[in-house]
Amino acid sequence: MKYTYFFLLPLILTCACVEQTTENIAKVSVYPETKKVDSVDTYFGVEVEDPYRWLEDDLSDETASWVKAQNNVTFNYLSNIPFRDKIKTRLEELWNYEKVYAPVKHGDYYYFYKNDGLQNQNVLYRKKDLNGEATLFVDPNKFAEDGTISMSGTSFTKDGSMVGILLSEGGSDWRKAIVLNTESMAMVGDTLVDLKFTGISWVGNEGFFYSSYDKPTDGSELSAKTQFHKLYYHTLGKHQSEDQLIFGGASQARRYISGSVTEDQKYLIIAAAQSTSGNELYIKDLSSPDSEIAAVVNNFDNDYQVIGNEGATLFIQTNLDAPNKKVMAVDAKNLAPDQWRTLIPETENVLSASTGGGKLFASYMVDAKTSIKQFDLQGKLEREVELPGIGSAYGFGARREDSILYYTFTSFTYPSSIFKYDINKGSSELYEKPDVKFNPDDYETKQVFYESKDGTKIPMFLVHKKGIELNGQNPTYLYGYGGFNISLTPGFSIARTVWLENGGIYAQANLRGGGEYGKAWHLAGTKMNKQNVFDDFIAAAEYLIGNEYTNPEYLAIAGGSNGGLLVGATMTQRPDLVKVAFPAVGVLDMLRYHKFTAGAGWAYDYGTADDSKEMMEYLLKYSPLHALKSGTDYPATMITTGDHDDRVVPAHSFKFAATLQEKHLGDNPVLIRVDTDAGHGAGTPTSKIIDRISDLYAFAWYNMGLWPYKDEL
Repeated sequence: MKYTYFFLLPLILTCACVEQTTENIAKVSVYPETKKVDSVDTYFGVEVEDPYRWLEDDLSDETASWVKAQNNVTFNYLSNIPFRDKIKTRLEELWNYEKVYAPVKHGDYYYFYKNDGLQNQNVLYRKKDLNGEATLFVDPNKFAEDGTISMSGTSFTKDGSMVGILLSEGGSDWRKAIVLNTESMAMVGDTLVDLKFTGISWVGNEGFFYSSYDKPTDGSELSAKTQFHKLYYHTLGKHQSEDQLIFGGASQARRYISGSVTEDQKYLIIAAAQSTSGNELYIKDLSSPDSEIAAVVNNFDNDYQVIGNEGATLFIQTNLDAPNKKVMAVDAKNLAPDQWRTLIPETENVLSASTGGGKLFASYMVDAKTSIKQFDLQGKLEREVELPGIGSAYGFGARREDSILYYTFTSFTYPSSIFKYDINKGSSELYEKPDVKFNPDDYETKQVFYESKDGTKIPMFLVHKKGIELNGQNPTYLYGYGGFNISLTPGFSIARTVWLENGGIYAQANLRGGGEYGKAWHLAGTKMNKQNVFDDFIAAAEYLIGNEYTNPEYLAIAGGSNGGLLVGATMTQRPDLVKVAFPAVGVLDMLRYHKFTAGAGWAYDYGTADDSKEMMEYLLKYSPLHALKSGTDYPATMITTGDHDDRVVPAHSFKFAATLQEKHLGDNPVLIRVDTDAGHGAGTPTSKIIDRISDLYAFAWYNMGLWPYKDEL
């Protein structure tokens, strides 16, 4: 183990830091002063103070000054951690390898993304023959010197002659869209602006569908509430102001709307939802210009997704009467529910289906690991696809006429690699494997099952060096999410190597609220059951401690977004359990989350403080912002967020940091690290990612009293 235990005793501190002066040791002498205001909300007769309400105004100079002052304290602290730069150097060394992503054919070209190593954004290349030479197609690194403009999506016309590209600036969810002629690379038409939560779906070469909200006129576009989603049709060559409203708006109030055209260009499929679970489904026959938009499903009770079609037969994945999902065949000319027929029935494992090469592919989650089965279009099982190992596989989608597809396989110790799959033969061969400075033989992964507070069995993956000693003193990084039907599956992270090679343990818990075991598993972690998620995470920590993987002095907990809520709730409920806490871009004010951007759509998982007194009191009890208690010794905490996060607005993190600094009693530092020109995570430049991870690891090890790479400094 490459650690020196450097502040357990004064003598050890003196010896370990022989080349460091007192001033060079990280510490916080004083936090920035945060003023309080007289702000009180009343919920069902209960008054709740909100003294840092003014930090919700992300446009004010006062908030900007507060952020600057907090960042000064944070980065001064981090800069004085002796091994911080070494961690960053090592991360850059490991990160600097070529990353190539699966190719997809459009027109005469195969398109694929590649990153030479440390490029801020992946670059889009193409080649006419997979064995031929690649040429650069679009390099988003040229859009902004600091890499903060990213490509967040591409959509090609069926013949591949044009491509629509979505652009994000500073990590915001708001998008711009441009169209390029793929031969001349000339821009076609004007730039579209103010798109949000959307893709681009073409109809021939004449135009495409996209979705957006009206840009807020009052308040900040990064925090103001977005309410009515709208589906538009844009005709190439016309101004955006002339775009046709197809569905949505105030007269058809839906919070989320998507429009997609089937591969054969025959149908427009519209999915509309009020929350992150449950959607309506509509269809329009594009071959008949005067056809009406017909309802396939006119309620929000279940999830429906059209994954493909064969003529008038639609293939719909749904959890209707099937919590683990099934695939049904629906006649577009006869949409009556009693005429739907099951193609792939529900099983004990959660299903995610796709189409390609005239086949149906069923991806099953078996204890958070992938299993793939191939069916014909009548639902007859043809084979189980043999995967390279136990892990996660994705990319089983292709065009109707394709005979080959390219999928990606990864696991905790298996770098993401591309495999070429022959759809008719059912055979796989390695297509592209990265040259990573990582030896999987040095590490092992195992899956354990532990009991939560109510006796429920929870799975957790553990990754560490082979032969690690279970002495209760291994630095451990426990990660979780537990919400929105999202599943955490095995995946490779080169950044995690830095933690592992220094004797660390990485633990990933599959908590209730996620989608690992279907609808019931999800619902068991929602609304009045949300405490189950926190209990599951606390039980994971107790398992690691009880089985001597680690102890509370060497345990860090981490999670982002809904996972940031998880960390916030865990550290407020059990501050004694962990040494370090990393709530990232977290939902931390549970009484007001639905007041910002699209937050109201999360009510299916959380409920809101406006629903009932019972719901309000339940939220108030676990809301991390409100659960903080004066005079409590909380873990060493570094809150992270981005100033352009318009998914979970940074006000959550700002108010939590101010309150935690006010009420915390003890020597553990409480910091907030605010990235500039950064959002919720997607599109973040490589340089910013490396900086952030370096700071997280440095903060964790330093507060655990550990000194990695001591012999190399």
